[in-house]
Amino acid sequence: MQLALYKYDTCGYCRWVMQTISELGVTDTIELRDVLREPRFREELFEARGRGTVPVLRIEDESGEVQWMGESRDIVAWLKERFAG
Repeated sequence: MQLALYKYDTCGYCRWVMQTISELGVTDTIELRDVLREPRFREELFEARGRGTVPVLRIEDESGEVQWMGESRDIVAWLKERFAG
């Protein structure tokens, strides 16, 4: 499974998700894609979702199927369900 978080540093919702990632100890598991520093990441969001709002978690399973999760509450809940002790 490949995970990527689309975010930017001054986004409060992104910081909440990032804090959860840090608390769960999975910072090495999730690629961080800053949409303000790398315009191609923002373009990827527009192509996939029709908008560039963040945070968004891109989840690619072993078969190559991609899911885009765009609500910070949903992302945090999914991360805790997947990675919490």
